Amino acid sequence: MQTFLRRTALATVAALALGATGAAFAQDIKPRIIRFGYGLNEQSNQGRASKVFAQAVEKASGGKMKVRAIGASALGPDVQMQQAVIGGAQEMMVGSTATLVGITKEMALWDTPFLFNNVQEADAILDGPIGQKIMDKLQEKGLVGLVYWENGFRNLTNNKRPITKLEDMDGIKLRVMQNEVFLNSFKTLGANAIPLPFSELFSALETNTVDGQENPFNTIVSSKFYEVQKYLSVTNHVYSPWIVMASKKWWDGLSKDERKVLLDAAIQSRDFERKDTREEAAKAMADLKTKGMQINQLAPTEAARMRDKLTKVNAQVAANVGMDLWQETQNTLTKMRSK
Repeated sequence: MQTFLRRTALATVAALALGATGAAFAQDIKPRIIRFGYGLNEQSNQGRASKVFAQAVEKASGGKMKVRAIGASALGPDVQMQQAVIGGAQEMMVGSTATLVGITKEMALWDTPFLFNNVQEADAILDGPIGQKIMDKLQEKGLVGLVYWENGFRNLTNNKRPITKLEDMDGIKLRVMQNEVFLNSFKTLGANAIPLPFSELFSALETNTVDGQENPFNTIVSSKFYEVQKYLSVTNHVYSPWIVMASKKWWDGLSKDERKVLLDAAIQSRDFERKDTREEAAKAMADLKTKGMQINQLAPTEAARMRDKLTKVNAQVAANVGMDLWQETQNTLTKMRSK
């Protein structure tokens, strides 16, 4: 009887030990969950690329890392997410570089009106030494920049009139991003520039709180601005990038292999996103016409007039980002264009 009881006790201890080991093992293989916030809806170019990023991370990590992509500003507008990422309350996000200017002044370079002539110039500068230099500055502020995605060349929509010349901007209540360069640029062009978070924009257009806004074609389509806007003027006044970022507090706790998984996945998502965005933008104008928008192309002579009017704004950007960085960018662009 004693032998039986002893065997039973040993079996119980063994079972408990096995259970504890199993529990510990289960805990060890629990995937690392990464909250990745973005502003547009799931059906947008931003949403599609976020899905590609999530899938690439899970595949490369063998399921040990899982990205929860959370769109439609559910984690807050860009500025709010930036603070959460800096504080470590949120791991990652993708958002506009324009809303980072208050954190890293060099980001204002990307807000320069008419800086790039085409996407090839934008890719070369963003992915080259200049883009990396600016991205590296984020680490001083608690953020780690991984890659730039494309938002695209920005265009104007409004409910007042087509913008065919500089004077048509006069008095239009135009929503702009919460960014000094955008505010100063559109005030200089004669608009009544009103800063608003993107999450409040559709409602502001619908209630006529603002007359218009400016965004790339893709955002105009995916956010259904055609439902509340009549005129679209193709101005291509600014090339606007997005940037994928991580919390430095969180990033510093990752292994070298985990960081590589995230960076490789970010590059993969960037390449997908740019191709996807450009293909969608090429079709967007036809889509917006069928949805009832009246579309006009700003003449080169009028674009030149706007560019000339914004000379002082460009000088302010140069002073803010530093003359060395400004001159390096201008020299690089000049060399590219001479080829």
